[in-house]
Amino acid sequence: MRNMKGFGMMIDKLKKSPKKIVFTEGTDARILEAASRLLASNFLTPVLVGNVEAVNEAAEEYGYNIRGAQIIDPNNYERIDEMVDLFCELRKSKNVQPEEAREILKRGNYFGTMLVKMGVADALLGGATYSTADTVRPALQLIKTRPGHKIVSSCFILVRPSATGENEVLAMGDCAINLKPTEDELAEIAIGTAECGRIFGIDPKVAFLSYSTLGSGKGEDVDKMRNAAAKAKLLRPDIPMEGELQFDASVSPRVARTKCPGNPVAGHANVFIFPDINAGNIGYKIAQRLGNFDAYGPILLGLNAPINDLSRGCNAEEAYSMAIITAALVDDE
Repeated sequence: MRNMKGFGMMIDKLKKSPKKIVFTEGTDARILEAASRLLASNFLTPVLVGNVEAVNEAAEEYGYNIRGAQIIDPNNYERIDEMVDLFCELRKSKNVQPEEAREILKRGNYFGTMLVKMGVADALLGGATYSTADTVRPALQLIKTRPGHKIVSSCFILVRPSATGENEVLAMGDCAINLKPTEDELAEIAIGTAECGRIFGIDPKVAFLSYSTLGSGKGEDVDKMRNAAAKAKLLRPDIPMEGELQFDASVSPRVARTKCPGNPVAGHANVFIFPDINAGNIGYKIAQRLGNFDAYGPILLGLNAPINDLSRGCNAEEAYSMAIITAALVDDE
């Protein structure tokens, strides 16, 4: 990750209180490289899911030293009976039986999530070969949402160097999880994304994005973003928020002076809330590919334990950075 204040603070936090993080794809070359780097740093212990011999052979083949990593095989785990019992209890509403549970727990994504649930590890990072849905589904079923949270959402942190020499850091949500969030869900997404942004050194100014700026356009989608912004402001009056705003009015002081003069958020927004997953996914990828931002995420918000998803197109650097981000989100209280 490009040098960033928030990232350095995360590493300092982990040095004071080292964590264990599960990687659900223990034989993947990118994961093995990231694990090797983490082991050399000595503040985060990788737990690699997979056959012990296969993981070690892959590491040797790719040339990565993973000595010190914990390798756990779902097919040969000494606490599997305990895990099966807990799994059945967690899924009793679906009447899952032990035999079915044992089959499900052979999958790295479910097995790894249960390691977090049982306290064997503090956090999980998956998705190098799994889809986002295959990482999120076990988390929703087994880890579940934190008190006060009705949904799980996601945000991306985008980083690029600026002319001042300091990195420009933005947060965008929800770009990966909720297809068509309601007004109440958008309010929760905005608050979660703003709070996540603080971890990366962002002093949040939140824009609820639309094709309209404060009434310049009409339509149900405009009303939704305006109402969502109003609800979020009531919930967290301490966070500057505005909506609905067009993107140019949210980031350009010149445009903001014309469209909404004197507005404290317009022209200076650094946290962007999209009306749906289409807009969010397209928006962050435009910033990434055409704006030369590095994109980190999706960072999942609202779960009882930090579980995050990699893009299947990720590289080892992204896996390394996301592992640190994920582990730093562990609540030590």
